[in-house]
Amino acid sequence: MNRSEFELLCDEQVRLAIEQRLGDDPVRIALDKRLPHAALIASQVKYLERARTKLPSYYAARCILPARAFEQSSSEACAAHKAFSGELCIDLTCGLGVDSLYLSRQFKRVVALERDPMLAAVTRENFRRLGAPNIEVVETSAEQFLSAWHDKVDLIYADPDRRSEENRKLVRLQDCSPDLIPLLPRIRELASRFVVKLSPLFDTDEALRIFGPDCLVEAVSLAGECKEMLVTQGDNESAPRLRATALGIGSLTFPAHAEEPVAEKFPSERYDWLLIPDVALRKIRCVRRHLADLGVCFTTENGYGFAAKPPKDFMGHMLAIERMEPYDPKRLRRALKAADIGRIDILHRDFPLSSAQLAAQLHVKEGGRRQIAFTVIDGESWQIVLKEPSAQETVKDAER
Repeated sequence: MNRSEFELLCDEQVRLAIEQRLGDDPVRIALDKRLPHAALIASQVKYLERARTKLPSYYAARCILPARAFEQSSSEACAAHKAFSGELCIDLTCGLGVDSLYLSRQFKRVVALERDPMLAAVTRENFRRLGAPNIEVVETSAEQFLSAWHDKVDLIYADPDRRSEENRKLVRLQDCSPDLIPLLPRIRELASRFVVKLSPLFDTDEALRIFGPDCLVEAVSLAGECKEMLVTQGDNESAPRLRATALGIGSLTFPAHAEEPVAEKFPSERYDWLLIPDVALRKIRCVRRHLADLGVCFTTENGYGFAAKPPKDFMGHMLAIERMEPYDPKRLRRALKAADIGRIDILHRDFPLSSAQLAAQLHVKEGGRRQIAFTVIDGESWQIVLKEPSAQETVKDAER
């Protein structure tokens, strides 16, 4: 976004044109030759519609949404999870400012750094529309600011830019901007607490190695998808910890270095419940620990859990089992044909075949209401036919 586009988006006539076209097809808007600034208006309509769920406060305030900044921003659900508080917070990487906005509701003052002058101007205007007067946007880099700042702060927060100049996704911390590794000593001098947001693909062990023995590494998921990794230092803990957080469900914390439970040989008795651990648990590699704590059967870190009855406080999704048997594609194919089932929702963990390969073997299409899970236990392949969706309502009751 350039200066002239920004000024147009602050113009009342352009704002009215955007408002009148919310809900319309952005492509049709962009092709409307009668509409001045059609492409710019179409872009804002597109991203405001997407903001309805990702950034509802930004949608309600009709904020200005540059494309790249929107794509890289935290969702408000994830930003609201960062429940830190104090007098002063420094956000080293403001961007669109979603995390700064939520931190400003818990801190007396937030100083948000944005080195791009144009994005800084956009963010200041958005904070005005959002009613966040206690956020000061400073046009500078993290390196320059930290070298000149000398006062103690309650929190320094960073979400490094994980896109290259060619718009390629970056995962390694030293490739991101700013490179936080050489800044860590200075950050620790200034801040009582430091929080950094990492890529959801970032390795847990690497985070523990970089940030040291007193950190908390947290995987945060929303609706079954890992959204971000957070590393926190400064909680006065002497041992590293791992945390899985499923937004809307809860959090579980584990010591980072503990003896891993060993799965016993899979019992032969029937199980009535298939347990699908939340992706946040898988990300921090604590699936077996969680299932062992619940006293239910587990296989591998990437596998399923099995229970005779719904366990209390399970972090994940539970599905009722109709029958569980060794994998026999011919027999299963005949059963599906006899029941006139041409589509199935294929679930698989630790299985040598992909969903597409399983669908081809079973002569079905992927999708549909009926679900079948496939896995390998103790070297044997299993097929787990799950109860029909209407029967799964009892699972929801159990989870509540």
